[in-house]
Amino acid sequence: MAASALFATWFGSETILGASSEFVSNGFLGVIEDPFGAALCLILVGAFFARPLYKMGINTFGDFYRLKFGKRVEMIAGICLVLSYFGWVAAQLVALGIMGELILGVPIEVGILVGALIVLIYTISGGLWAVAITDTIQTVMIVVGLVVIAISLTNSTEGFTEVVNHVPNHFYRFLPDGNFNDIMVYLAAWITIGLGSIPQQDVFQRVMAGKNEKIAVQSSYLGGILYLTIGLLPLYIGLCANYIDPEYAQALDRESILPQIVLSKTGLGIQVLFFGALISAILSTTSGAILAPATILSENLLKPLFKKGITDKQELLLIRASIVLVTAVSISFAFKQGNIYDLVSVSSSMSLVSLFIPLVAGIYFRRRSEAAALCSIIAGFVVWLLTDLFESQVPSLVWGLLASWGGWYMGIALSMIKRRLK
Repeated sequence: MAASALFATWFGSETILGASSEFVSNGFLGVIEDPFGAALCLILVGAFFARPLYKMGINTFGDFYRLKFGKRVEMIAGICLVLSYFGWVAAQLVALGIMGELILGVPIEVGILVGALIVLIYTISGGLWAVAITDTIQTVMIVVGLVVIAISLTNSTEGFTEVVNHVPNHFYRFLPDGNFNDIMVYLAAWITIGLGSIPQQDVFQRVMAGKNEKIAVQSSYLGGILYLTIGLLPLYIGLCANYIDPEYAQALDRESILPQIVLSKTGLGIQVLFFGALISAILSTTSGAILAPATILSENLLKPLFKKGITDKQELLLIRASIVLVTAVSISFAFKQGNIYDLVSVSSSMSLVSLFIPLVAGIYFRRRSEAAALCSIIAGFVVWLLTDLFESQVPSLVWGLLASWGGWYMGIALSMIKRRLK
């Protein structure tokens, strides 16, 4: 169950719709971020973060930053964490809206609202337990559905070998050209989710929900392996769809290629399996993505405002109100209908440039201080925004990560100077 929950964390619209269309257009170099970077993230969590975090016995990532660096860092980190999820949730809601338009013919906005309401009901009712149970069921549906669809579409072609060979030269190239800019873009693709999603609450919640330390570690490894292997299926299905009718696929919006091909080129049984798998994937990602920032918002940002403390019943109400608020803000983002792959990328970039360095330092560095964490968060975030505005040739998140690293050591230097002056 823990591994299924971790696998389902991001296996949603960006993997099945976004990554498959990116793969058809750009080959392996177009999908380094997802599924390869996402699988890398889960494996790194198991190798370096699950055990030390589990031993701390904390409830949220905000608790980690408070214990290591103080309440001010907890507050700033909590704000960064909450903000980083709105694009992620919005991407899933946009995908649900697209499904509603394709299957039922309703406007995308109606599909977004209905999908959000469904997720809201079971998330607000059952919390992480409901998310874990539905993730496990949905994982089975995803795997079975994608395997059957891949076999069916292969049978509609001249065979697996013909499909995988019917691509341009260098389509399966896994390494970039030797020029500096291409290498930087390639590196950014690996670290966007690969490192950027490590300091995020959705992964943390699922790892900490393991009933012991061993399960926390092993479920991270298994979740990463599942993500990588099952994540290759949508890529292959995208190739099949493009092989069956390349002109039709090129005429479609890139994120509608797979569902449109399935609707037009397959029978009812395959359509039911495909859309069942796709909607299951989207729902499982959406529920966890809503619960994670709501937990941070209630536990680390709102709860401390009650100076006299609150009862368990009041805390439950606070979390549920936070779930509603996060859902409402995400719906407003979804109505703008941005690109699914890009919405997810921005969410991971924000946590990478602001929170990754303090997380690593808090666990593995002997010398640390509140000033170091604050400088790291602020420097990374500001430089990331500025370089993104000025469209630097080197990806902005690389500049942001370097600035966060430099900010950490600047903060350490300031702390040492302050101590000497005293």
